[in-house]
Amino acid sequence: MEDFKKIQAEEVSEWHAEADVVVVGFGMAGASAALGAKERGADVLVLERASGVNGTTTNAAGHFYMGGGTRPQLANGIEDTPEAMFNYVMANTPAPDEEKIRLYCEQSVSHFNWLTEQGIPFNDGFYKKKHVEQPTDECLIWSGNEKVWPIIEQAIPAPRGHKVEHVGGEGGSLAMKALTQRAESKGVRFEFDAAVRNLIADETGKIVGVKYTHFKEPRFVRANKGVVLAAGGFAMNEAMLKEHCPRLAAEAVYKQGNPFDDGSGIQLGLSAGGEAIHMDGALITSPFYPPQDLLKGILVNKHGQRFINEDCYHARTTDACLQQPDQEVYLICDHQTFGYPEFQMQELIDAWETIEEMERDLGLPEGSLQKTIADYNAHAVNGEDPEQHKHKDWVQPITEMPFAALQCSLGKAGYVGFTLGGLKVSVDAEVLTADGLPLAGLYAAGACASNIAQDGRGYSSGTCLGEASFFGRRAGRHSAS
Repeated sequence: MEDFKKIQAEEVSEWHAEADVVVVGFGMAGASAALGAKERGADVLVLERASGVNGTTTNAAGHFYMGGGTRPQLANGIEDTPEAMFNYVMANTPAPDEEKIRLYCEQSVSHFNWLTEQGIPFNDGFYKKKHVEQPTDECLIWSGNEKVWPIIEQAIPAPRGHKVEHVGGEGGSLAMKALTQRAESKGVRFEFDAAVRNLIADETGKIVGVKYTHFKEPRFVRANKGVVLAAGGFAMNEAMLKEHCPRLAAEAVYKQGNPFDDGSGIQLGLSAGGEAIHMDGALITSPFYPPQDLLKGILVNKHGQRFINEDCYHARTTDACLQQPDQEVYLICDHQTFGYPEFQMQELIDAWETIEEMERDLGLPEGSLQKTIADYNAHAVNGEDPEQHKHKDWVQPITEMPFAALQCSLGKAGYVGFTLGGLKVSVDAEVLTADGLPLAGLYAAGACASNIAQDGRGYSSGTCLGEASFFGRRAGRHSAS
């Protein structure tokens, strides 16, 4: 924390530059903040720690979670409303901020339109299969728990994942290219290789600038209206992970992000008197599908028992796996449902002619797996799953030999994750104290702020880019005002 200690403006002997709004970091949140500030006529300076635009967003598939009647939804005859979207997000969020979620859902259509106006391409295609990220350039996808019990009983389902028009992944890179070009055309100024080390406050406590280093040379920049922190999460900070998010800190979990996701934005906010919340929240996942037929298999723990409806969003399933005894989990399927996982994060253990032999070789209690499968099959023949309530689309008896088991246990299957906790902020992205008071002149958005996404169990693909762009833009507009 010493490196990020707040500096008083009276201690600054020389300001090397100034801007109305200083944006720290240029990922999805930073780009949206810069453009939002420009909409209000502000002079904007972006300080980016990397040598170019290559942050975490550039490695994303490019999903944005939006709904309520967007152009792609209407083009495919999909009926969706802001209220249905609101009910869904509320049902998925552990400690929902109702005001933020309602605003996000009610303005989702206009936000989609704004993103397209910035040059981000979305077509009207609809990928209808169950997939982690559609391998085509189609836009719409079922990207969360919309059709999953018990969420389906609380909100009318609709596909709301909107992927950038790009074949397969890497749509995030295309989105950032469009936003960068837009920002440059609007006159946003950039300083790369700029590592922000301190916030600067005046005698009233208002944040009026930052200190950063450029190849070890210290520089001071005055922010006449505000500073927006958009410096990413803390997946690459081992000490912070061990303190706040030990599940993600585990060696068996690969950390997603870029080298500068070290929590610096959060620590800067804390140095000014802000509060960090939901710091134990993370998306940790080990998707065993596609192919989608694997969803017709069943997940069992070391006691041979089921514990989750397998058709859940992959991070929700993974969260349940991590709660099992010794985090030991297997996916059981038969000849009809078997397929090799496309992401190759689970290995085939073996195949057997009988369930009894599988049970024995996996070291499960005698008779446990046999009973679990017999109970499952008794209802699956009628397309029902009264125990875990898997959707009928994915319910099929496991009867045709050979029978296979895929390894899904932590430490033996591939697990990846990233942080979701961050600074407490208002609907206008103002950094808040523990008492809920805004810190004048200081804003935060993206992975260093906590808005909607709080854990993997309730996550939907596109939530991070969706909230980063939405609240990032609000941060820019409010700070420029």
